[in-house]
Amino acid sequence: MPVPFAMLTAKTTPNKTTLAVSHQFFRTIDAAGGDWDVAAPAHDIFLQRQYLAVVENHPPKGMRFGYIVFYRGNMPVGIALCQIKYFKAGENIQELEPGGSKAGVCFFTAAGQWLKKQVADIVAADVLICGNLLLTGEHGYYFNSEQVNPAEAPGLLGAALTAVAKVLEKTGIRTPITLIKDVLPTRIQEGRYFGSNGYVPFLVQPNMVMDLPFRSFDDYLMAMSTKYRTRAKRAFKKLEGVVKREMSVAEVMQELPGIYHLYREIAKNAGFNMVDLNEQYLLALKRDFAEYFRIFGYYQEDRLIAFYTTIHNGHELEAHFLGYEQSLNHHLQLYLNMLYDLVRHGIEAGCHHLIFARTALEIKSSVGAVAQDLHCYLRHHNSFTNHFTEPMLNYLNPVEVWEPRHPFKET
Repeated sequence: MPVPFAMLTAKTTPNKTTLAVSHQFFRTIDAAGGDWDVAAPAHDIFLQRQYLAVVENHPPKGMRFGYIVFYRGNMPVGIALCQIKYFKAGENIQELEPGGSKAGVCFFTAAGQWLKKQVADIVAADVLICGNLLLTGEHGYYFNSEQVNPAEAPGLLGAALTAVAKVLEKTGIRTPITLIKDVLPTRIQEGRYFGSNGYVPFLVQPNMVMDLPFRSFDDYLMAMSTKYRTRAKRAFKKLEGVVKREMSVAEVMQELPGIYHLYREIAKNAGFNMVDLNEQYLLALKRDFAEYFRIFGYYQEDRLIAFYTTIHNGHELEAHFLGYEQSLNHHLQLYLNMLYDLVRHGIEAGCHHLIFARTALEIKSSVGAVAQDLHCYLRHHNSFTNHFTEPMLNYLNPVEVWEPRHPFKET
């Protein structure tokens, strides 16, 4: 059962309507129900109930949920997705410096790594997140611009999140930190509002996004410079003998332990990881979300050695979770081949954009993706502690040094 909802009344702009905007907070997506469906954007399946139900029913380890519906009068006019996640920096930051080898590290570098680990170990709290930790991009909130002035929206969202934190505290869930995740820099109103209301803006790794103006995969290859086209063909050749095929529900069910093992092999080496997938999540997507979700396996002598997943979201193809045997990656160029196959599937599906998400920035740029910055906003509810938020973020935020690649011919 959902906890009692919070209600917020805010001033409205005269050019919309004289009715005030209120909100209700629900603890399950089914409790939000039809009102959520009315307000959810048709162009983004990641904010629609069908997908959110899969995540809620198969949650990442330690994750809880909340859903805010905004109303003007009785009409649903906006939504916001909340995730509550216990975060301990020392556990979530796996690799604090590039590389990982201790050989040749000078005393001062080693001392800096040690100090960062000590600081990270004391940074721990339940975090109220507006957004989705399983995705990269603007999938946290939405307002109907015909009913809510865009200049009004950030204040409504900020006030609702403050109210939600108070409601959660009454149920025994104390969330001293609020994080608004993945906002495009072009959203000037959000930047101004959150920046002037105690939120600290910061950047993490950019989203890697690729435009797909190609009629076919061959057109894509021909658009490359000779150097990168030769590199692609060399990678294809290395994978000869490996069978690639889309997996059925029965195959996913049969291979699920291996799929999860391959995913964990990659996840445990990520520099920063706040999500530990539920073992049943990918199977649930294949079973309950098959209209949009696909999973592809790579087999060597009938043994699964790699997989990747996609979600078709309107004109975008989302590269979701993947995994592969690291011991075979160099010899078979598994990861690079998966990136090329993602491009192929995006083109064949008629998508306009391919969303590669974060991590492995340089190799993704080598197949044509470009970096898209996304702002995050974080606030500690204790005003004194909040003064230290920015230096702490700067200190703990992992930095990936990389060089953008330019695989296409100059026009």
